Amino acid sequence: MCKLLLIETSTAQCSVALSVDGRIVAHRESCEPKVHAAMTTPFAKEVLEEQGLALRDCDAVGICSGPGSYTGLRVGSSTAKGLCFATGLPLLAVSSTETLVWQAIDGQLLPEGCKYIVPMIDARRMEVYSSVYSPDGKLLGYSSGPASEDLPSKDGIQARIIDAEAYSDLLSEGPVLFIGDGAGKCAGVIDSPNARFLNIHPHASAMQTSAIREFRAGNFVNTAYFEPFYLKEFVATTSKKKLF
Repeated sequence: MCKLLLIETSTAQCSVALSVDGRIVAHRESCEPKVHAAMTTPFAKEVLEEQGLALRDCDAVGICSGPGSYTGLRVGSSTAKGLCFATGLPLLAVSSTETLVWQAIDGQLLPEGCKYIVPMIDARRMEVYSSVYSPDGKLLGYSSGPASEDLPSKDGIQARIIDAEAYSDLLSEGPVLFIGDGAGKCAGVIDSPNARFLNIHPHASAMQTSAIREFRAGNFVNTAYFEPFYLKEFVATTSKKKLF
């Protein structure tokens, strides 16, 4: 089959995994604050050495494309690009929301009778990046109704402010799994007996199903021109503190 080096840095967790013939054979991860730049490359080196492999033995590098943390996505993207440029390996991209979905499916985390999976990436305050998937991993988009005019949506993923009515249409149909690092803060707002919450980060190992699918289909991204999927534009701020 294939050997894939998988890198996930879209949230506060830095995660790297090695997939060989459809099986995760090594992985590393850390939730220590701001370690992405320091640990992503060493983690990649460690998982390869653990299996006695060199980077050139891999068939592709998989990167989580976002949405998520600006800094985390940039670190992961630049690391993956550097590895691909150094070896000539192709680059694969998998969304952070889809990674969470397969983390739930492959990890057998779905509640009984689950109707929908709603991955949630924290976007600060009461906002999340989210979408809606079926229990078999099919992208359905976001819940019924148009996206808010002042919040962006793209490719079925939406920036959404969570209130008491969020996803009420889905919850009326049966159990819904809300999963991701943005799910925890929504538990106290979305009040429904059909709501299930898993406040976890996406793992590089959960990228495997999607990455293998993209590899088999030959759906590689252009290494030189690939950019992470931020969904919202980055807004820089200037400190008001006087240094002198």
